[in-house]
Amino acid sequence: MTVIGVHASHEQVHPTALLEAVRRAEEVGFDAAMSSDHFSPWSSRQGQSAFAWSWLGAALQATSLPFGVVNAPGQRYHPAIIAQAIGTLGAMYPSRIWVALGSGEASNEHITGDGWPDKATRNARLRECVQVIRALLRGEEVTHRGLVTVDRARVWTRPDDPPLLVGAAVSPETAAWCAEWADGLITVNAPVEQLIKVRDAYRNAGGRGKLHLQVHLSWAPDEDEARTMAHEQWRSNVFGPPTCWDLDLAETFDAVSEHVPVERVARVVNISADLGRHTKIIRDYAELGFAEIYLHHVGQQQDQFLDAFGEHVLPEVRS
Repeated sequence: MTVIGVHASHEQVHPTALLEAVRRAEEVGFDAAMSSDHFSPWSSRQGQSAFAWSWLGAALQATSLPFGVVNAPGQRYHPAIIAQAIGTLGAMYPSRIWVALGSGEASNEHITGDGWPDKATRNARLRECVQVIRALLRGEEVTHRGLVTVDRARVWTRPDDPPLLVGAAVSPETAAWCAEWADGLITVNAPVEQLIKVRDAYRNAGGRGKLHLQVHLSWAPDEDEARTMAHEQWRSNVFGPPTCWDLDLAETFDAVSEHVPVERVARVVNISADLGRHTKIIRDYAELGFAEIYLHHVGQQQDQFLDAFGEHVLPEVRS
């Protein structure tokens, strides 16, 4: 059966409210949750950016849900520190944590003051980080000299079974590259044709494990309210690579998205007041082979969305 989870957006919701949201998500029937890991929001209107790893410890303790987190090791995070964080959560909450690894965005990584590398260099750096993290989670002592440097590191507290390291990709090219090292793949909602290309690129390159999908949606009882909410919160997120990779400040995202119309937002967010339409969309994603689907309601208030989807959408999707 397809896992239907909820996405916890640290860029948009205060961590205390987000903790209450995942508790409520479990109560109304969601199977799992995943979390973003940002230093900066995409827009000053979103207004939050809590530290995901601190919050994950609280969320795992407060619920029985499994959690994923998207992370970019190599610049803001040293891979040995990420391995230690994964090891601790994995040891405390066995089989309940997975980590999706990506090459990052300047909006989060520029804070170190280091230069922002080109995509090829970022991918090469990520690949080194994956090798380091896997070795550390196996209990090895690691010394590494390359795009990242590690000196005689060892992670002492580890789970018996290392958590899955999932590849994050939005293009077929990156998906095929992830197949070389990842335990699964995660991507974001897109037109069906694009999702099929990403899926097939990963599988045809030998990619193993589950396919995960993050779904941006906006729901309210009134269609105009759903559209207004999506436009207010998510119009800074309509830009594909390389723009979304290379802009550095929330204020910059706000400036370049000032005149983005709601129709463009609707290309990347499933906007509808019709719960039946959302049900059909989620079923269609599941039929493409996505084993885990994480719903991200782009509004900052989560309770009404959680209650409505728990009562009406989840039972229909599962039936």
